[in-house]
Amino acid sequence: MVLIENQEYLCEEEKRLKQDRERTHYWKRWGPYVSERQWATVREDYSHDGDAWSHFTHDMARSRAFRWGEDGIAGVSDSHGFQNIAFSFWNEKDDFLKERLFGLSNPQGNHGESIKECHFHLDNTPSHSYMKYLYKYPQRKFPYEDVIKENGKRTRLEKEYNLVDTGIFDDDRYWDIFIETAKEADDPDELLFRVTAYNRGPEAAPLHIVPHMWFRNTWAWGHEDPSLKPLIRKIGPTTAHSKHHKLGERYFQLSPSPGIGSSGQDVQPELLFTENDTNYKELWGVENKSGPYVKDGIHRRIVDEKLNTVNPDGVGTKSAAWYAFDEDDGVPPGECAVVRFRLSKRYEGFLDEELFDDIMEQRRAEADEFYWRISPLPMADDLRNIQRQALSGMLWCKQYYHFIWDQWANGDPGMPPPPPGRKAIRNKEWKHMYLDDILSMPDSWEYPFFAAWDSAFHCIPLAMIDPDFAKKQLDLFTREWYMHPNGQLPAYEWNFGDVNPPVHAWAVFRVFKIERKMYGREDFDFLERVCHKLFLNFTWWVNRKDADGKNIFEGGFLGLDNIGIFNRSDPLPTGGVLEQADSTGWMGFYCLNMLNICLELAKRRRVYEDMASKYFEHFIMISDAMQYRTGGEAKPLWNEEDGFYYDAISWGGPWSHQMPVRSLVGLIPLYATCTLEPEVINKFPDFKRRLEWFVTHRSDVAARNMASMKKRGQDDRLLLALVSEDRLKRILCRMLDESEFLAEHGIRSLSRYHKDHPYSMNVNGQKFEVAYLPGDSDSGLFGGNSNWRGPIWIAVNFLLIESLQRFYLFYGKDFQVECPTGSGDYMHLGHVAEELQHRLQHLMARGEDGKRAINDGNEMLDYDPNWKDYMWYHEFFDGDTGRGLGATHQCGWTGLMAKMIHDTGMTCRLPQTPRTPGSAAAHYFDDIFTTKGRPKKPQYHRRSSTARSIGHRSDWETSTNGDDELQSPIQRSNSIGYLSEDAIKRKTEVDRHTANYVTDQLERLRSHQSDSFDADEFETSLDGVAERPTNGSESKENGTSSYFSKGSKK
Repeated sequence: MVLIENQEYLCEEEKRLKQDRERTHYWKRWGPYVSERQWATVREDYSHDGDAWSHFTHDMARSRAFRWGEDGIAGVSDSHGFQNIAFSFWNEKDDFLKERLFGLSNPQGNHGESIKECHFHLDNTPSHSYMKYLYKYPQRKFPYEDVIKENGKRTRLEKEYNLVDTGIFDDDRYWDIFIETAKEADDPDELLFRVTAYNRGPEAAPLHIVPHMWFRNTWAWGHEDPSLKPLIRKIGPTTAHSKHHKLGERYFQLSPSPGIGSSGQDVQPELLFTENDTNYKELWGVENKSGPYVKDGIHRRIVDEKLNTVNPDGVGTKSAAWYAFDEDDGVPPGECAVVRFRLSKRYEGFLDEELFDDIMEQRRAEADEFYWRISPLPMADDLRNIQRQALSGMLWCKQYYHFIWDQWANGDPGMPPPPPGRKAIRNKEWKHMYLDDILSMPDSWEYPFFAAWDSAFHCIPLAMIDPDFAKKQLDLFTREWYMHPNGQLPAYEWNFGDVNPPVHAWAVFRVFKIERKMYGREDFDFLERVCHKLFLNFTWWVNRKDADGKNIFEGGFLGLDNIGIFNRSDPLPTGGVLEQADSTGWMGFYCLNMLNICLELAKRRRVYEDMASKYFEHFIMISDAMQYRTGGEAKPLWNEEDGFYYDAISWGGPWSHQMPVRSLVGLIPLYATCTLEPEVINKFPDFKRRLEWFVTHRSDVAARNMASMKKRGQDDRLLLALVSEDRLKRILCRMLDESEFLAEHGIRSLSRYHKDHPYSMNVNGQKFEVAYLPGDSDSGLFGGNSNWRGPIWIAVNFLLIESLQRFYLFYGKDFQVECPTGSGDYMHLGHVAEELQHRLQHLMARGEDGKRAINDGNEMLDYDPNWKDYMWYHEFFDGDTGRGLGATHQCGWTGLMAKMIHDTGMTCRLPQTPRTPGSAAAHYFDDIFTTKGRPKKPQYHRRSSTARSIGHRSDWETSTNGDDELQSPIQRSNSIGYLSEDAIKRKTEVDRHTANYVTDQLERLRSHQSDSFDADEFETSLDGVAERPTNGSESKENGTSSYFSKGSKK
């Protein structure tokens, strides 16, 4: 539970998470695990040349069964992707049913693959007890061809052509389709679905809403006993029964929908059935293996009006409920169509719409309470909305990921063998992989596969709301079916063997500390288990990326794609090897995080003091190597004249050449910083003794790298850092210069200096150049859909902010720098960190003119009431304007915005950022404390005449006082989850404590008594968990105070 003033109180969502953690209820069995794109993934690629984009296209996906997963719109499935529910729509204009989201393949886009839809992840809880999704569906014919052709014409120097640019939404001729899912309060297997489609246009328009329920094809490949094939069968006009050998039996129960035409008749669903098998005849002109009923049968029945494409016997492995809202001219303008159904283990023969709506509304209210408890401090409604959608989007990006290398590489018994040589195309060294998990994906459509360093960043905001899931993600990557036997972590499916920055240890330690701070739990088992695997991974780095043992590391592209003048994954055209400032900085960062983890574990087991000493000494050697070569030769990576770190080409011995490109590469060494409290040093005598021995017996190295060992900082802290005080000032002078790195909305990945001063080299008659590009990439390097030569990336900004906070812990308020450089304004590093967080928040927050920087001046997105509050979480942002670029649902690391809002949202007064925290606090003192922010209007959803007529039937005993008072004939109050009188009293008491906490924090902020961050969140300290409170009594203050405690250490 989130502890506030050391009060233990579980809201309803927290109770569900506790039950799931203790395995008394499996609340996460069902979730938003259906991918938004399964086509054109590496898993589905069985080509001879590894061209995944052309081997399985968007058009093929309609007719071809997937091998490794499924996709759909707002899809929900079980945790192994066996049974799936998703939604399809048809506007009577399109040539095919809208079953999946459309986007360009990598070769089609002028900036790589890109989704061309408008959808939003509005809400989701960690147990997936309530989920909400918005899809904006055009009423005109969807411009598939226009989007493909126009993007094909554009060069890499031009902007992408997106759906909002086509004019398809002119005159508001579109549908706002809200899709909600809820679970009953007492049963995680009872799923309720509600679709509400609003006609935003000026005229009536038809709409067909077609929810699908189907099984993933596990039977066609030859690995499964044919007798285990699942089945869906019609058992009534509005009910289908499904049976699966692992999931058991369930009922697809549908309700008639309220009519929209002059007849007043309800819209009755028509159940359709087919098989989830490939239509070989349609795709390749050969006979179908499974008979006449195949995957695209439902599309051909509805759109092509072919009666013989669905099974008249009402059986199959794929089913759909066809609701046609087409009476008269369709749904009138401003009106809505409503569809309700449920997937249930119970068969009741009737769907009670009032009970249904009560459950849905209660889950929504519980979601409100849960998210308020995560961030109870007052902040602007706009920021709270941005945070809520960021966290919800991260939960929508959880997807089922299935991959077995042996079956993928060697083919299936029931299919033709793969082309010869296919095994050698990619991932041939990863034969151990057997993946069958729910994973956090970088983007729900553009990147429907894991990426190791993305996942590490995902886990920081995820730890705020679901630390168990965050820990499981980090643990999985170190398990033997993921991690290579040599210790390497898999990068991503296009090349598992590529090298991502080593951020896993950082994420592990941060998640451990966040859980301790917010929830009062210390999971040492998790920390120790993953630590042992990280020992292996660290050794792999040392052996593979520092082959010469110089403590100067290579590493390749390290996730920064095109940041260098050369492709850093390929051999250099100049010969020699690339000694990388960022790779070496990352390894220093890795050392310090392992040091922190080992010291934390040493509190329980003293043997870890030895490992802490090992990482301490390794860090010092790396630090020394960045400054001096063996034998005291010239500095290879630091440029004294420029005051910056650069990559260097080394040809051995003294022969090296620096490449003076001012990029993020030269800022990454700032990440490697750590403070140690004197109490920690004294707590571990073996570690202290070894540290003192090193200072005495390696005085030459210590003198160059450990000035802070003799010079104590704030609160007598010690500092370990790759950069000295002088170098820190010189680097920050450039980083905080608005003509170089500091942008209005964060830190650029490449200095703006290179706009007028590009850096180039001529090698063998070929010119290589790096110039400042604030927007999209101008080349196809690494797919061309990302750019590290100027844009702002939130993840690397987040680490810079943490580094500044760590430096502040040591240097304190007396160490000040000019921010921005040349402005005459001086700040200590804590305030610089806060300033950067505010600038990043203003990427998404409304400005004084009501615009959001990410929207690039699009008035519809900024001002239209049906658009302006819905957020896209872009992959990266224009370094000059803040325009959103790349993937649009990159909730993974752009979701770090939620953590920044949590930490500094109270001081980020909108529309302008205050210069002093006191002025921000004053803004809130006149507000009335409330747990809900602005109250939401309860929505009334139209109900069918069937539901309204129940009260007049003699076989139902009801008490009726108008439609709104209709009582359910099936009394299941537990399924709604109303609070008891005692629970309400307890909640009121907790709200009182929360109000006290908020008032206290505002007073501390106004009087400058607190910083916007807590050192205990990312450093080792002696604090432990406070004794557990019982029954709401105050806990003892001899350990770590709760995250929301007055006594939090500042």
